[in-house]
Amino acid sequence: MIANGSSTPAEAARLLPELDADRLVSDLMTARNHLWDQQRVYRDGVVVRQAEEDWRCLAVRSPGGDKTRTDPGGPGGEEFADTEWLGHMPYVREILHSIPGPLFAARFMDLGPDTVGYPHCDSKFAPDWGMARLHIPVVTDEKATLVLDGVTHQWQPGEFWFGDFSRMHQIQNLGTEHRVHLVVDVLVTPELAQLFPADWADYFNGADVLYNRPAVAETDREREAARCSFEAPAHLLEVEEFGSLTGPQPQATFSIVDTGTGLAIRSPRDHLYPLVALGGHEYRLVGWSEERTVTTRLDGPQSEVELTYRKGHRSTRLVVPATSAA
Repeated sequence: MIANGSSTPAEAARLLPELDADRLVSDLMTARNHLWDQQRVYRDGVVVRQAEEDWRCLAVRSPGGDKTRTDPGGPGGEEFADTEWLGHMPYVREILHSIPGPLFAARFMDLGPDTVGYPHCDSKFAPDWGMARLHIPVVTDEKATLVLDGVTHQWQPGEFWFGDFSRMHQIQNLGTEHRVHLVVDVLVTPELAQLFPADWADYFNGADVLYNRPAVAETDREREAARCSFEAPAHLLEVEEFGSLTGPQPQATFSIVDTGTGLAIRSPRDHLYPLVALGGHEYRLVGWSEERTVTTRLDGPQSEVELTYRKGHRSTRLVVPATSAA
């Protein structure tokens, strides 16, 4: 286990299958006459930071299918959907449909010539927290590299890679050609684990991986019965933080509401975080894994909500009183 808590066997792994590099380029060329947007960071649907270097994105899958979103999305947004760009890319669409797990963002990411990214970690983007970030190189330059946890990689077109980007990493392109990867975020499932090399089997069969359950449908009556309010640690919806459910800490009031199309948690700042039903009155956040879930128990002698934070098979739980709104 390394400093940030990830327990993956290595910083990266080449996956199955091998892909058709020429078909990938053909799909990419359908969008090359369009000026791609700068990589941006959003919070609560608002841009809070934009890349200063030549690092551009084209979203083929994004929150709400918004083609202008260049970020990976996350909790507090709409369900992920294909953008109009994917309609012009039959091979990319075929690849995405073949990945065995619920897909989040899928973005072509273009690092321009003579461009160096900043070192950073993508918090919790590893199977320990139920997430995986996959890379499909499309075009590259011999001087384009990824340094991931101190190991230098030069992934080639046609290859399919997993990287543990919760570890420190940095991209750079010191060449004269653009370096373009298709970057796909997916929830970890047992089926996704089958794409990894055989020497990762012990890891995926062990206690360090958080597998995600499929979503289940809920009736209008079930949604109505789940509405409530409760006090909880203020960091409940700050999913990239390594917060604790125990010990003294700031508290805030949250509520579970029916938006008409589904359930959502209303934050203290009045922002809605849509929920995905997992069965048994348990929910995860749209745009996030089962790293944290909320379970309502409102039909017993005492109305309560159970909060769960997970890493692999380990979990921390906190039961708090709730006030039913039904």
